Amino acid sequence: MSTHDKIENTGDKVKGKVKEGVGKAVGNERLEAEGKADQVEGDVKQAGEHTKDAFKH
Repeated sequence: MSTHDKIENTGDKVKGKVKEGVGKAVGNERLEAEGKADQVEGDVKQAGEHTKDAFKH
């Protein structure tokens, strides 16, 4: 996994945590759900990169 991909995937997860927190704080369920979805997206991308790395080695 390249450093750029790691940063991007971590960014998705952080962005999701922030959205989720803001959504909870203001009572916005949609924003909270988007935050959770962003976190899952980051996890899925990261898992895909790990799979690619496993086949490279």
